[in-house]
Amino acid sequence: MGEAANLRFMPECLCYIYHHMAFELYGMLAGNVSPMTGENVKPAYGGEKEAFLTKVVTPIYKVIAKEAERSKKGRSKHSQWRNYDDINEYFWSVDCFRLGWPMRADADFFCLSTGQNHQNNGSQNQESKQDSRDRWVGKVPIFVSQYFFCQIILLYLQLYEIVLKLVHFYQAMIIVAWNGTGEPTAVFSSDVFKKVLSVFITAAILKLGQAVLDVILGWKAQRSMSFHVKLRYIFKVVSAAAWVIVLPVTYAYTWENPPGFAQTIKSWFGNNSSSPSLFILAVIMYLSPNMLAAILFLFPFIRRFLERSNYKIVMLMMWWSQPRLYVGRGMHESTFSLFKYTMFWVLLIVTKLAFSYYIEIKPLVAPTKAIMAVRITNFQWHEFFPRGNTHGYIRTLGMLRSRFQSLPAAFNASLIPEEKTEPKKKGLKATLSLSRKLASISNKGKEAARFAQLWNKIITSFREEDLISNREMDLLLVPYWADRDLDLIQWPPFLLASKIPIALDMAKDSNGKDGELKKRISNDDYMFCAVRESYASFKNIINILVQGARENRIIEKIFSEVDPLIENGTIIREYKMSALPSLYDLFVRLIKYLLDNKQEDRDQVVILFQDMLEVVTRDIMMEDQDQDQISSLAESNHPGPEHEGMNNLQTKYQLFASEGAINFPIKPETEAWKEKIKRLYLLLTTKESAMDVPSNLEARRRMSFFSNSLFMDMPLAPKVRNMLSFSVLTPYYTEEVLFSLRDLEEPNEDGVSILFYLQKIFPVRGMMYYRKALELQAFLDMAKDEDLMEGYKAVELNLEDHSKGERSLWAQCQAVSDMKFTYVVSCQQYGIHKRSGDPRAQDILRLMTTYPSLRVAYIDELEEPSKDNSKKVNEKAYYSCLVKAALPNSKSSDPVQNLDQIIYKIKLPGPAILGEGKPENQNHAIIFTRGEGLQTIDMNQDNYMEEALKMRNLLQEFLKKHDGVRYPTILGLREHIFTGSVSSLAWFMSNQETSFVTIGQRLLANPLKVRFHYGHPDVFDRLFHLTRGGVSKASKVINLSEDIFAGFNSTLREGNVTHHEYIQVGKGRDVGLNQISMFEAKIANGNGEQTLSRDIYRLGHRFDFFRMLSCYFTTIGFYFSTLITVLTVYVFLYGRLYLVLSGLEEGLSNQPGIRDNKPLQVALASQSFVQIGFLMALPMLMEIGLERGFRTALSEFILMQLQLAPVFFTFSLGTKTHYYGRTLLHGGAKYRPTGRGFVVFHAKFADNYRLYSRSHFVKGIELMILLLVYQIFGHTYRSAVAYVLITISMWFMVGTWLFAPFLFNPSGFEWQKIVDDWTDWNKWISNRGGIGVPSEKSWESWWEEEQEHLHHSGKRGVIAEILLSLRFFIYQYGLVYHLNITKNTKSFLVYGISWLVILLILFVMKTVSVGRRRFSANFQLVFRLIKGMIFLTFVSILVTLIALPHMTVQDIIVCILAFMPTGWGLILIAQACKPLVQRAGFWGSVRTLARGYEIVMGLLLFTPVAFLAWFPFVSEFQTRMLFNQAFSRGLQISRILGGQRKDRSSRNKE
Repeated sequence: MGEAANLRFMPECLCYIYHHMAFELYGMLAGNVSPMTGENVKPAYGGEKEAFLTKVVTPIYKVIAKEAERSKKGRSKHSQWRNYDDINEYFWSVDCFRLGWPMRADADFFCLSTGQNHQNNGSQNQESKQDSRDRWVGKVPIFVSQYFFCQIILLYLQLYEIVLKLVHFYQAMIIVAWNGTGEPTAVFSSDVFKKVLSVFITAAILKLGQAVLDVILGWKAQRSMSFHVKLRYIFKVVSAAAWVIVLPVTYAYTWENPPGFAQTIKSWFGNNSSSPSLFILAVIMYLSPNMLAAILFLFPFIRRFLERSNYKIVMLMMWWSQPRLYVGRGMHESTFSLFKYTMFWVLLIVTKLAFSYYIEIKPLVAPTKAIMAVRITNFQWHEFFPRGNTHGYIRTLGMLRSRFQSLPAAFNASLIPEEKTEPKKKGLKATLSLSRKLASISNKGKEAARFAQLWNKIITSFREEDLISNREMDLLLVPYWADRDLDLIQWPPFLLASKIPIALDMAKDSNGKDGELKKRISNDDYMFCAVRESYASFKNIINILVQGARENRIIEKIFSEVDPLIENGTIIREYKMSALPSLYDLFVRLIKYLLDNKQEDRDQVVILFQDMLEVVTRDIMMEDQDQDQISSLAESNHPGPEHEGMNNLQTKYQLFASEGAINFPIKPETEAWKEKIKRLYLLLTTKESAMDVPSNLEARRRMSFFSNSLFMDMPLAPKVRNMLSFSVLTPYYTEEVLFSLRDLEEPNEDGVSILFYLQKIFPVRGMMYYRKALELQAFLDMAKDEDLMEGYKAVELNLEDHSKGERSLWAQCQAVSDMKFTYVVSCQQYGIHKRSGDPRAQDILRLMTTYPSLRVAYIDELEEPSKDNSKKVNEKAYYSCLVKAALPNSKSSDPVQNLDQIIYKIKLPGPAILGEGKPENQNHAIIFTRGEGLQTIDMNQDNYMEEALKMRNLLQEFLKKHDGVRYPTILGLREHIFTGSVSSLAWFMSNQETSFVTIGQRLLANPLKVRFHYGHPDVFDRLFHLTRGGVSKASKVINLSEDIFAGFNSTLREGNVTHHEYIQVGKGRDVGLNQISMFEAKIANGNGEQTLSRDIYRLGHRFDFFRMLSCYFTTIGFYFSTLITVLTVYVFLYGRLYLVLSGLEEGLSNQPGIRDNKPLQVALASQSFVQIGFLMALPMLMEIGLERGFRTALSEFILMQLQLAPVFFTFSLGTKTHYYGRTLLHGGAKYRPTGRGFVVFHAKFADNYRLYSRSHFVKGIELMILLLVYQIFGHTYRSAVAYVLITISMWFMVGTWLFAPFLFNPSGFEWQKIVDDWTDWNKWISNRGGIGVPSEKSWESWWEEEQEHLHHSGKRGVIAEILLSLRFFIYQYGLVYHLNITKNTKSFLVYGISWLVILLILFVMKTVSVGRRRFSANFQLVFRLIKGMIFLTFVSILVTLIALPHMTVQDIIVCILAFMPTGWGLILIAQACKPLVQRAGFWGSVRTLARGYEIVMGLLLFTPVAFLAWFPFVSEFQTRMLFNQAFSRGLQISRILGGQRKDRSSRNKE
């Protein structure tokens, strides 16, 4: 597979090669004789060096490369060149065997098209051109991608079916509501039922339209179609046309007294008696295919059998319904899965239809009848047709604390391999039984030790990532080394904090009530554990420190007295607890000395022991007998004649003071001892509650999610040796690898450094946690009991071998982890960076040195001598290389000086990047991965230590069938977006993305069964995808969203994509508005290309009806619905414009029945309450509610509204609509780099204008003009409330589309920034373009670049653009009849005169333009006189019109509103017809006119922003609104936005 190179994207091509070579190998092994030569079978291509590469791979590669060249970097139409899928599908047909083996060089497959041949050889004759055209294989006959709106309907054959069904339902509902009472029961009336039956006639007509569209859109592939395919198209059209005739005719004869349409048909065929049964029979015959499809739908296993069958009768049936393909067969799910997603859609559709009937249809029947009954004859414009008709979850840290006792059992049940003697339960049963298992599992030393190692590894990773402080880490850790002397559970100190001081106060005030004190302590499990552990540790430390024989007897005596009292629960009655605080203080002081462990503190320790003994014997023990016994032990070896009291005192002071009486300082001081003392000190001295530990919100979230995931249903963890191996693959291009100190500290224009940004927002982590996790898990698997009790940390620190003949346990753990995990980063440009001395190459090398298991794949480009001796030039050779860091050089002290070491080097047939960059980059490196699993990770993704521990559980999912039919081929993971705190925009984007990658994908996977691959950290079945086209598709443009095609391909090839909630990966998203918009533009472009792709086409045809609905609405359907939503706004406003300018609205408003019609007013106003930006936030509300509680969700939802989230989402709506619609019409999709660097900066006005002019500003101004015209000419007869209710959401959209980029622009209202922006804008708008002038420097270059998509659009796209531009002429036609000077005439002559005015204006502009070019240099005075005369003439005409016909100011405004859209429409038409306009010599005038429009639009946008910038409080409000989340995280926005630059000259000098 190594040398296959780009052929890996074509799995059937590889199959063709493989089977021929396998046949050769079989013949060689069997000793077969060739029938041609009579000799033994030999390899067709010999065995010389690079034979397979040069003779098999390279010829096919050259075909791919030539077709990629013909695509003109994706600008050519899809029908004019073959992409990877086209070439691969050539091997689906029997035609591929014409290639032969060895492959014939003159085969049609290798023949270029006419265009390519002509390009290579301009002197060839017409005959050879025709021969080439005949022999070029061309596009596959199954599918041809074309830019056309109707394409989306045919992509989903069953989507067309649902359009039919919805039309049927709505037609039936309208008939029921229109006739009789309007209740649904009216359908049982005979007349209504007969009218409802007309839906089948509608269905037949729409079916005919579908068949005709099929023929039209497949026409370009007819050359390569087989006869059977053409016959199928013809039969489909003929059959549909026949039903269009049969159904209406038979329907007409069902009526005795037919309505108008039926009477007309009946008059054509004779007025015989009615025959309803004939129509019923026709309907049954018409529906018979649908009935058969319904039966097959209910039994998916029958459908799977039929699709895979090779029986002739079955193949004939399937030929009629759908083409027979290699893919898309047997995709049907199990019966239970089918039932789940069917019920989902049935309930949804029934709810929708009920809502539509009772809210949208039935209330409007009466108003519609009233409007249709009105006859208006007085129009306010010229009427062309005057006589025509006019009509269970851990959500918070508090919940984690309360359930922490169940975590050790959950750890061992989920993350530790199952012991043979311990059968374990999973899922709900395990969760319910954890409390019962706690006593039997958690108290066992081995389980506790394993939990400690895993938990501590997670906590230390938090500290390494700087999420927690050292103190918090100490509070969160459990002991690494199991203390067998204590024999109890040791919980993390953060659970036990403040428990000892509280228990101490309770004991002091207990007044001898043992039972009550014990009950109060026992009620708090953690307090009970803290008391037990403190006493056990106290006892253990005293026993370790006290070494003298006499002192030991005293200590043993004291504990022998105390322990029975504790067991019996009578210690409070027997002893005096009021002195316990004194003992506590002395013991705390002792612990402090033990922490320091200094020799000079020994005397103080002795005094402390003597004082503690005195407190115990004199103040706590109340029985004289106990005191006497202890005193006698102290005096036993020291008799004397002194006074008894003095003797006792002297003896006590002599205790612990002799040499060897106490073991202090402790030597050797082990790590286990240090840990024990530090933990005890925390237990005793932490008096404040640790409820806020950890304080970092990210650490809290990760702890909560990880703990919660342990209670989810996940596979049992196998031992590391037995787990499936896996690789992680990350494509890298030219992003920053490591920041130098200078890069980190250098401030940007706003005075903030990258280092400050990273410190305040988020740290950087890597994917190497997988290896660390596997090392730890391998240790837990292989460690002996003694090693397990010593702890993983001890083994990790001990790098020396335990014995000379045996490898250390640590080395074994590393070896096993390296066997199971490989991380490959595909650094495409690494070879170039090395040769050019780019610092990024050194950074990559440093990473490889730091992580020895990291592998880097790159494409190396070398010059080699030509094999052709006649050529003395060197040829370029390309290699795919895999390198690792070389072994450390003992002579070099700097590890960076070590060079890389090549592991593999595979020669390629040519440049690897022929299609889209990222999938090609992944493809060349995928051969270097190994294992059963392959996780795809992008450069903006992160990983967590605690999640890496669950990877072996996840890989086990590959081994079980999730739907009872097939094994998973892609395992989906959830993501956490960690950039949400940078700004409010980042927060909105983070919540939106989070809702999709959690609740959204959960729903897609189950029950809808339509989850694909979305560029997320999914884990692929490596062998499945390596042999079926890879983990992404790479054809130029059509596979712009390359990742999702892996999911399409996997599903079409009988794969299964699942989603798993118990493991997550971090992800960074774009945080600035411009970056977010470019990302959404890329996604919208990608969805536009998906709409045209064969994968979506086949999924839409091969899925059953309800699964097709799921697929549609979760892929391109979302963007198509968004487009329809915006188009609906346009249709609504242009409809209102027609009503108000024609006079229809005024005429209808004067009718009392319509003016006072409440249902009509409610229906018109109801849309104002449904704001798209509001609806976009509802999925987030549900997800936050499920994850963190609905109270939190509601508060965050309200906060998002206050931070103008609807503005952001409404603006985003415009981005999606523009780029998706333009891609459907004209193509032009391209990769848009978003720049994932430091993006919290001010964007200049010119940058915003370039990015949003066509997608938002032009459309916003158009909608604003529509609303202004509606307001001006409708206010006299319409109430203000009605106007506001009808148009408020439209005005909101207009304001959002025009000013959101400035509202969300940091420092967007600072006066100095405004001045700089204006200067930059003027410079940009006035600069001339030309060759080599980028669009960022000149308006002309940008304007030409904005029209580029029209040059490659094709005739249909140009015609569509012209037709859409005609809407701008409506304003002029309607408004010229509303001028004060034309109010008395409605003649068409008025409209003609208005065009004369426009032509006069254009002529004057052309004159000025020509004059400037010819006279401005040599005849300046003449040119100025001409301009002066033109100005005076204009003023004179204006004064005359005001004086004589009494033109008003409103007339002047109306003229502007009439003529400005017309001029814009002319510009759009001229752009669409650019070649004709250029030949006519008017292109310069068009450009000048367009520049004038751009200047006017820029002034309209800039003026309000500049006005608001005068008020300082506006900038303050914007900063607070935009960066509220960052304020709460301590981000110093004043420093970021204030432009304060810190002087670093002294530091640089140092």
